[in-house]
Order: sequence, then C-alpha cells, then structure tokens
Amino acid sequence: MSPSHPHRTASAGTRQVELNPLFARPGEATELPRTRLPRGESLPETAYQIVHDEAMLDGNARLNLATFVGTWMDDHANRLALESADKNMIDKDEYPRTAEIETRCWQMLADLWHSPDPEHTIGTSTIGSSEAAMLGGLALKRRWQQARRAAGKSADRPNLVMSSAVQVCWEKFCNYWDVEARYVPVSREHPMFDGHDLEHYVDENTIGVVAIMGITYTGRYEPVAGIAAALDRIQAETGLDVRIHVDGASGAMVAPFLQPDLEWDFRLERVVSINTSGHKYGLVYPGLGWVVWRTADDLPEDLVFRVSYLGGDMPTFALNFSRPGSQVLLQYYLFLRLGFDGYRRVHETSRSVATFLSGEIGAMDDFELCSDGTDIPVFAWRLTQRPGRNWGLHDLSDRLRMKGWLVPTYPLPDDLADELVQRVVVRNGFSHDLAHAFLDDLRCEVDHLNTLTAPMPAITRQSGFHH
Repeated sequence: MSPSHPHRTASAGTRQVELNPLFARPGEATELPRTRLPRGESLPETAYQIVHDEAMLDGNARLNLATFVGTWMDDHANRLALESADKNMIDKDEYPRTAEIETRCWQMLADLWHSPDPEHTIGTSTIGSSEAAMLGGLALKRRWQQARRAAGKSADRPNLVMSSAVQVCWEKFCNYWDVEARYVPVSREHPMFDGHDLEHYVDENTIGVVAIMGITYTGRYEPVAGIAAALDRIQAETGLDVRIHVDGASGAMVAPFLQPDLEWDFRLERVVSINTSGHKYGLVYPGLGWVVWRTADDLPEDLVFRVSYLGGDMPTFALNFSRPGSQVLLQYYLFLRLGFDGYRRVHETSRSVATFLSGEIGAMDDFELCSDGTDIPVFAWRLTQRPGRNWGLHDLSDRLRMKGWLVPTYPLPDDLADELVQRVVVRNGFSHDLAHAFLDDLRCEVDHLNTLTAPMPAITRQSGFHH
C-alpha cells in the first residue's frame, strides 16, 4: 500500500479510501484521502468505482416513501437529460431555444391554472418550489410596500398569514426578508387552514395570505375558495384588499387533472400567484420549480434584473443564477409526451395505489387514518389508543427501514404537536405490486412489534420536511 501523501500517515481522524485490489491500477495509489485532494490523478474507472460504491450505500430511491420528489423517468428522458446537462439555464442568449421552451412551459401552466390571459401573464422556472414560493412572497411584499408608500403610509411592519402546517420554506422567507409570520394554528376542530378566525390575523400590514394545495403533513388541500370568501367578507367590513398566493408545490400539478371542478387557482380573483414543483407531481427529476403570476402587472417590474455580461439583454427574476437547463427540457418533454390525458392517467394510477394502501392500513386495528390520499396521492395515519402497547411509530419506522422502506414518523404542528403520524407519498413508478409488497412487510413488522412484552428502548429522533 502506498499512501497518496508519502510523508503523512493516516490516523483515525484522517481515514483513507482503500481500493479493492480488483480496481487498483498499476502506477496508482491504492489509498486515497477522504478529506483532502489526492496529490495525483486516478484513472476514470477507479474514481467512478469509488463514487459508485459509496452512493450504492444510500437508500433505494424507489422505496423512499417519505419524499415527494420524483425518482423515475423513462429512457428517452434520461437520454435528454444527459444530452442537455451542460446547458446553463440563465444564459438565455447562448441557449435561446431552451429559453423559449421555458416560456412555453409556464404559459402552459398559466393556461392549466385558468389565467385570464395565459399569453400575457408572467412566470419563471426555478431550482425548486421553495425558491418559487419565495419569489411569490417577494412579489407580495414589494406590491404591498409600493401601495403603502404611494398612500404616504409606513411600510416597516409587513406580515404574512398562513397555516401553522406550512412547509419550512415559508418560515425561511419570513426570516430572511423581515416579514412577521402569522400562523393560524391547526387543531382537531380545524385540521387545516380553512379561513376560520382570519379577521384576527389580517390587518393593514398583511402582504398576503398563503393557501396550501397539498399539506406536507397529511397531503390534504386547504380550501382556497373558502379562504378567498373569508377575505371577501373582511374587505366588505374593513376595506382591506388582501391577495392570496397558492403554494401548489404538489397539488397544483394534481388538482387540474384529478379534481378539475375544484376552484383553487386563477378562477378565484384573489389568487395572484401560484408555485409548483416540476420535480414532484410534474414528474421531473429533482431540480425544478415554477411560479406564475395572474397578470404581468402582479410582478413588480423593479424585481426584475437585466444582465448583459453573458451576451444580449436578459431579464431575470431568481434567487439562484446558474442552474441546469436540462430539467426545463425534461418538463417540456413530459408536457408533449403525456399531454392532459397522460398526466391524468398517471395521477389516477398513483391515487388508486394511495387509496388502496390507505384503505388497507386504515382497516388494521393498530392504525387510524388522518387522510386517505384522495387529494394528492399522499396519506397519513396515527396509532390507535390501546392499553399495553409497548411500541411506537418510530419503532415501526426502524423495522420498515430494515426491509428497505423509508417511512417518516413526525409530530403534527401546533395544537396537534403531541400526535405522531406516519406518511406515505405515492409517486409515479410506485406500482400496485410494490404496494402489495409494502403491505406485506408492514403487517409482518406490526405483528412482530405486537409480540413484544417490554417497551422498545427510547431513541431521540428528528424529522424534517423538504420541498
């Protein structure tokens, strides 16, 4: 064995990557440092094998029932992704056709979401729906500031009203851009934000209200029309005209196909902007979000920057700059490949799997459903109350992980924070066959846990949510 740094010896704190002799090449080191650049080069086959073997130890993405993010695309999409991996989305002068395709995509979304004039609205792609949500929030804040200053009033104390069950990106937005977050708590009586008591949260400093189409915790839709009606009543009584941003990270790419008569989008005049994830139920690999405004006037012009140093005059509104263009092309590919009917069939299949699973799990003595997967194909359940049970949902998560399944356990927000739930996200590629395999393993592990006569050791865990 010859170390890559001959005058250094490896210690416990500087472990090295030891190569299997099968992959060692004459003239190469047989160990590589983990936390420092190697001194010399390696053959591509060797470097590939090291990275491949490390990544192989990750969980199987197809069995990850926690993530909302797409984990499967067809071979034509994979070819397109590889062919366009070198395109920088921000460089619209160098890649004008990719830029044109981006515009076509958000115009298609504007039409899907019933924009009054899809060809004369405004939108953009982003690196994900978290960035898209923040851009929607920034536009709300800037429009509010401009209106306040035009009226000669202070614009120093903006607030944003939303459910306590919002995704963490909204907490980040309020923190990063000095906006007071006003959370409407969820409870057993109001398991989601439905417009109740909204008059206690909205005032002249409210920049907008966020409504969620597909709550991260349970997958349920918040009733956007009900929230809009509550704001109508508030305006009639106080004169306050407060607009809605819809966080449709998941639901904005499901509701148009599965619940076409549900009014949640630009059919409601109070809805001024909508974001979604192309990489969730838009069915694209990770790295794509979208945001669309009702009209071009709803995006303040002074938020749009124009740059010339990449060639040409390019308007841009984004938190990120350089990012891959391949995901935009993949989205366009799917729009062309599937069309409306294709997306409907894909999501109907996912919902069918979700409702089948939720029905089977809800029928088990140990579980009670919190949602059933009829909104987006996502559902959650809690443990039933039963004396003498010596295990909890965290224990079940651990047992399922041993079989390869990743099922998250986490508390509900605010007034329901003492309740732990588990959640399954059904995505494209999670078939009925896989659902039956998951059920078999779930029942097996529940049966095993129910044989325990002593409590499982307590383990401290943390759960997180990702857009």
